[in-house]
Amino acid sequence: MNEDKNKKRREIMQNLVLFTQLGLSLIMPLLMCAGGCYLLCSRLGAPEWIYIPGFILGLGGSFSTAYGVYRSVMKKQKRQKKYTGFNDHS
Repeated sequence: MNEDKNKKRREIMQNLVLFTQLGLSLIMPLLMCAGGCYLLCSRLGAPEWIYIPGFILGLGGSFSTAYGVYRSVMKKQKRQKKYTGFNDHS
């Protein structure tokens, strides 16, 4: 019974970590591109329209990293589904 609780807790923690990683993967490229655009505008005097391509590039980076996380999760689930134990043939 105690093992079942530990297994459920471990699964909940893994899902929480995955959710947090996905959130950071979505926001960080966008923030980095916005920060780069801010530096270009404030330090080098670049025009303000530079934020538009920076925003688009940030979104592209966000979706690219989110897709990588999605692929790794799907690969892990596929490996877990493929394994059958010695007496587990269901």
